[in-house]
Amino acid sequence: MNIFKLAYRNVIRSRRRTAVIITAMAFAGFIMILFAALMEGMLMASERNAVTMDVADIQIHAVGYRDDPDLYKRIEHPDQLISALNMAGFTAAPRLYGFALAASGSTSAGVRLRGIDVDLEQTVTQIDRHIMEGKWLDNDDLHGVVIGKKLARTLGVSAGDEVIVVGQASDGSMANDLYFVRGILKSVGSEIDSRAFFITDEAFRELMVIYKGAHEIAVMRPGRQGSLEKATAQVSGLAPDYEVLNWRQLRPVIARIMDMADTQLLVMILIVYIAVAMVVLNAMLMGVFERIHEFGIMKAIGVTPLQIVMLIYIETMLQTLCAALPALTAGWFVAGHFQKHGIDLSGTASGASFGGVAIDPILYAHASSDAVMTPVVFLIVIAMLSVIYPAVKAALIEPVKAINYR
Repeated sequence: MNIFKLAYRNVIRSRRRTAVIITAMAFAGFIMILFAALMEGMLMASERNAVTMDVADIQIHAVGYRDDPDLYKRIEHPDQLISALNMAGFTAAPRLYGFALAASGSTSAGVRLRGIDVDLEQTVTQIDRHIMEGKWLDNDDLHGVVIGKKLARTLGVSAGDEVIVVGQASDGSMANDLYFVRGILKSVGSEIDSRAFFITDEAFRELMVIYKGAHEIAVMRPGRQGSLEKATAQVSGLAPDYEVLNWRQLRPVIARIMDMADTQLLVMILIVYIAVAMVVLNAMLMGVFERIHEFGIMKAIGVTPLQIVMLIYIETMLQTLCAALPALTAGWFVAGHFQKHGIDLSGTASGASFGGVAIDPILYAHASSDAVMTPVVFLIVIAMLSVIYPAVKAALIEPVKAINYR
């Protein structure tokens, strides 16, 4: 007996039932492929905002600086350390931090000054490409600054407006100067949006009277490839007297969400596919009851229970593959479209964040092989599991009772 040929005929014969099963599985597969691609895209955007816009892969600080960030806890010879990191294949940039009061007109706000090397900063972050209004910093403009989106709203300023900064320099003197807003950043994260005040390192040193050292060195792996843990250990070996932490340690909430993403996706797939499995189970079980007389005759002429089980499984596999193909095609196409164009959620998700990192209001999908294939694999597995009961029931039918079944 040719089981494959018989299974194919059974699938074609019951067209209505087959159409219902294939449509349900194909739609579920398509939805889960799109959901997986959108979730992966959202997580990649969150990691990008946290890492390539601010933190970088790894940060180096003087011991105790993160617990008590004052002007005097500095990395004494940052240039030597940066040279050693560059020799090891990393890119690195020094940063200086300070606290001050920024004022414009009758409004004021506490800010965190960030003095950066404009050229080196571009090798570790992409924040210079995240300007909403105006331009990024320029080494030739010592009085030009870039500020966060919410800070600009608080101060009521736009590109070109004046801002006065008042603070205390490292020598105890009054640090104050007049600056012009060169640019305003798009939303990056709660800290940067509401407090960030970017100036050139030369302007920072002049304002805060700090002529050597750095509070932080941001480090990026070459191409962001390789193990983050190994890279962290390598940087620690180059900076044994300092505190070295990677972005997962600096942003544990984001890291935890990234780690949980796969589990969340599997749970969602299971929930949707359990519903699909019930449709398949019901349809196959009804198919068994409709063919009890047929199965009785098959067993009477010598067809074994195993062959009947194989027959039902082959029927289910044919239907599943017929559903997987349109699900895969439609899912890949739609996910690819949203990977290029994105979904504009600015009306509902503008300014939203989690873990202190802004959620991009334009949600882009990421149609990776895992995002596309994982739902398809689960679809096949769930379908195969759902027909265990109908297959066993058909295999255990007694020929005499089945032949006389009405």
